[in-house]
Amino acid sequence: MFISRAVLYFLLLCYVSVWVKADRVGLSNGDRLTGEILKSDKNLLTLKTESMGTVEIKWSDIKDVSSDKSIYVATSSKQTYSGTIASQDDSFLVTLTNNQTVTVAKADVTALRSPAEQQAYEKAQHPSLLQGWTGGVTMGFGLTGGNSETTNLSLAFDAARKGLRDKLSLYTTSVYATNTAPGAFPTTTANTVQGGIRYDHDFDDRLFAFVSADFMADALQGLNLRSIFAGGLGYHAIKSETTTLDLLAGPNYTRENYTTLTRNFASLTLGEEFTHKFARTVVSQKAFFYPDLSNTGEYRTEFDFGTVTKINKWFGWQNSFSDIYVTNPPAGKRRNDIIFTTGLNVAFAH
Repeated sequence: MFISRAVLYFLLLCYVSVWVKADRVGLSNGDRLTGEILKSDKNLLTLKTESMGTVEIKWSDIKDVSSDKSIYVATSSKQTYSGTIASQDDSFLVTLTNNQTVTVAKADVTALRSPAEQQAYEKAQHPSLLQGWTGGVTMGFGLTGGNSETTNLSLAFDAARKGLRDKLSLYTTSVYATNTAPGAFPTTTANTVQGGIRYDHDFDDRLFAFVSADFMADALQGLNLRSIFAGGLGYHAIKSETTTLDLLAGPNYTRENYTTLTRNFASLTLGEEFTHKFARTVVSQKAFFYPDLSNTGEYRTEFDFGTVTKINKWFGWQNSFSDIYVTNPPAGKRRNDIIFTTGLNVAFAH
């Protein structure tokens, strides 16, 4: 009997200890919730409770918050405090590990994070070179037989790694098509390869600098390799969760190696990039103008438009359209190259 009572008292003590150590959230309607605060932003607070599981609470519905365990409080002044918290009027009283207290206005709190969430947040802000990558691989294939005998293959790859104030992006696309029907000429009807890398560094929320290297080969235009090395400044005209618009400008060095000629020249890079996210579709568009500084009136333009519609988390359907215009191609070659591809997109994140 004595042992049973001892066990009962021990379990009751453990329960009370857990309850006392729980975070508490008071709502404007008088309800109170207890559990573990995982994280919050300016809109929602995520609380892990014993009876209801993980719940999300509107920040505007919260009247007071208290915690007996250490929690991280991020502020609009870029300061982050670690300690227990208690509500005091329209502020939070944060008791630091050295028993000093800091008062933070509720309106200035940008985030609350548990130690685990803080660790994950800090890791995301400073990922290693192999971490933080997102992107996708797209493949399209077409085949005809009978009166026509054609094969079409398109491949594309893009990836981006975002840090706290920088972004590294890679891309490559390839389109190859043949017509092997008797008497068909030329047998190769498309053979283009493009690729590039760009690094952006934000000075603040709007202004950023960029350096880039882009490459292209087009067998039917006689272009063995076009290399463009550019740098300059950019401006985030629109920067939100759903919409971005970047304006870019700067000088570049271009080298073009055709089968019949080679030329090197300096030009400008002037362009804009736009993206918008709908419920299941992402629309992207960019347009660039490259005026030749050595030969007035000579220039190159590039226009790209694409969509990716998600079928599920990993799979989607992608469409892309590109128009590349050159004012001075080799003799006998056309100025425009138009490329349209469609196919299955496989997304990835690391």
